[in-house]
Amino acid sequence: MSFWERTLVPRLVELTCGASALDGFRQATTEGLTGRVLEIGFGSGTNVPHYPKTVTEVLAVEPSEVATRIAEARIAASAVPITHVGLDGGAIDLDDASCDRVLLTFTLCTLPDPHAALREVRRVLVPGGQLHLLEHGAAPDGSVARWQRRLDPIEVKLAGGCHLTRDPVGLVTSNGFEVTEVDQRYGRGPRPWSYFTRLRATTP
Repeated sequence: MSFWERTLVPRLVELTCGASALDGFRQATTEGLTGRVLEIGFGSGTNVPHYPKTVTEVLAVEPSEVATRIAEARIAASAVPITHVGLDGGAIDLDDASCDRVLLTFTLCTLPDPHAALREVRRVLVPGGQLHLLEHGAAPDGSVARWQRRLDPIEVKLAGGCHLTRDPVGLVTSNGFEVTEVDQRYGRGPRPWSYFTRLRATTP
């Protein structure tokens, strides 16, 4: 991993994905979380202030040491116990059916193998457990989508593997989840980066 990816990208993600303009999206995504929650792509802990009181424990998966250091103050201020349990969303060291909910925010866009991560999500969720997801991705408008395809190779290099062109709903449904709630719309900012998907999905 390069110096840029290891040191600067986590700070760039903190500035962009941690912006207050996304607080409403985060609040809506974390609503309904309960019990033992696995958060893949914990990052710098930007979801911590939005955990509802029904959450009893958070298990965090995050590969970046820099993001983990930035998260320390948020973790210390959290009323919810937070434990780091791994670095790789595609291979999580947790028992089958051991989590009530799984939370992913701006994570599927960057994971090297999103299918492997979603298989792990299904494995660790209890039967009927829920996936709560917030993501940016492929826009429905042709002109925006064309710009996303043009910019994607640059985005991947500069943003630590982040893709602009992934389809969050398609990824979730193709891995055996049933989507029970979905909200897709543009947020603030340049449209190639700001077509957001918020969804909930359940395991069989």
